[in-house]
Amino acid sequence: MKASVDKEFLGFLVPNILIISIIGINRFVLQPQSGGILVFSEFIILPILMGILAAWYWRDLKFSSKKLIWYSILNGFFAIVLSFFFLGEGTICLLIVSPLIFAFVTTGTFIGKVMFKKNKQTLNISFVSLLFAVFVVDSISDHHYENMVSDEVIIKAKPEKIWKHVVAFNKINKPNNYWLFQVGMPSPMQTTVSGYKNGAGRKCIFSNGYTFDEKIVTYEENKNLTFDIVNQPKDPEIMGHIDIERGQFLLYNNGDGTTTLIGNSWYKLHVFPTWYYDLWAESITRNVHLRVMGHIKTLSEE
Repeated sequence: MKASVDKEFLGFLVPNILIISIIGINRFVLQPQSGGILVFSEFIILPILMGILAAWYWRDLKFSSKKLIWYSILNGFFAIVLSFFFLGEGTICLLIVSPLIFAFVTTGTFIGKVMFKKNKQTLNISFVSLLFAVFVVDSISDHHYENMVSDEVIIKAKPEKIWKHVVAFNKINKPNNYWLFQVGMPSPMQTTVSGYKNGAGRKCIFSNGYTFDEKIVTYEENKNLTFDIVNQPKDPEIMGHIDIERGQFLLYNNGDGTTTLIGNSWYKLHVFPTWYYDLWAESITRNVHLRVMGHIKTLSEE
């Protein structure tokens, strides 16, 4: 009985310690020059390896499939908690990554169940070695990804009335309706500007007090406001994960008393796989756009 309990416990302890150690060594010792880039292997290959290792300890315990799924999710939860305390990841970031972790730890556990059913005594070194090799190659490879998100709204006002609210606006008091903002992700609240010209400083202030420092690079009155992000907050939710590089507002007079306001943002993503994380990045960027442009619309139509 005690041996079964020990194996059950080791199936949680050893994979978590090993995987967190590998990520920590890779991120802070072997690849510090990467600037915190999180490669796809950290969210796919390592969770699979974690599940396989857990299955090795559980191979003789005759767990049902339902119990293996539950234990895999629990293992993933422990990994997420350890990432919070030892790797400094933010809570929203961990919430976003959790579906990947749960899915691939579970996948690895069932792969391990099949592997060790054929050979109960010997770890399948060739398969595990292949996964580890993929992790190493992925970790030392270059990773670059850039994207632009664009949104637009129709405002019942002429550009001349809208422009001042585009350049700077007072505090947004409207409640958030985007669920990530509701659970704690900072939302845009106010912008200030040091001057109405090219080269002027601009600040976008978020709900938790964080500020994005900006520099106006195109000031074409009533038509085009483009600004570069010169400094972004040192927040664990965004540090090393995404760099917001440029923002832009374009105004088009529709000739019928209305104006089309377009908001564009450019960013670099430092978390992979992009097919997963860019869905989140686009969604968050889009909801930042819509909150700001909705506020500009309200102010301009009053």
